[in-house]
Amino acid sequence: MPQSLVKNYIHIVFSTKHRENFIDDEIEKELFSYIAVLCKDFESPALQIGGTDDHIHILCVLSRKIALMKLVQEIKAHSSKWIKTKGSKYENFFWQNGYGAFSVGRNEINRVVNYIKNQRLHHKTQEFKNELIEMLDSHNIEYDERYIWD
Repeated sequence: MPQSLVKNYIHIVFSTKHRENFIDDEIEKELFSYIAVLCKDFESPALQIGGTDDHIHILCVLSRKIALMKLVQEIKAHSSKWIKTKGSKYENFFWQNGYGAFSVGRNEINRVVNYIKNQRLHHKTQEFKNELIEMLDSHNIEYDERYIWD
């Protein structure tokens, strides 16, 4: 085949370091917009970005030109550097080391978009820790809970 034809929908999840509450109403919208630009710059357009005070979800179409690990690394590095310029209350901001990433089938896109849009409402009844473990379990990903939370 002379062409490379690829379309991978990826749901990425990661938290702030030690799940500290940095992503407040004051910065949230601008942060998510900034991350959307980063995704676009790496040819991995974001379909939806959302989260809560201590973590974010990104649904994007992963470019065939970049490894998932590299995309997440770039998003974290650039957004962390950017958020630290937004005032003294953000100067100690860091993302956690790891991340979760899950493939999304074409028929599941709308469900995942709505799930990400409603993160604030969702987390009124469920902690991030339980949410992530449910995601790992539903995708049959083996993990050692001692190493999930840094």
